[in-house]
Amino acid sequence: MKVVDVGDDQVLIVNVDGEVHACDDICSHAYASLSEGDLDGAEVQCPLHGAIFNVRTGKVLTPPAVDALRTFEVKVEGDDILVGPAREVEA
Repeated sequence: MKVVDVGDDQVLIVNVDGEVHACDDICSHAYASLSEGDLDGAEVQCPLHGAIFNVRTGKVLTPPAVDALRTFEVKVEGDDILVGPAREVEA
């Protein structure tokens, strides 16, 4: 996991089974940095209260968080990872 700044946003970059994904690095519940949590496959756990999010979709998998994370378009060009605009959050 790695955090990069994209404009005013802190974005978490993860490699899941050879696919690169990007989502908000900040937990929607308590604003902790998800990069300091644990990654298990496509699931990242907030280090503060244990909420789990899917990094591919941004969806909340376990409470206490209730709001999804934004995900970002990602394109890999050689050794470069290009992060595009945030996708719409699914309800």
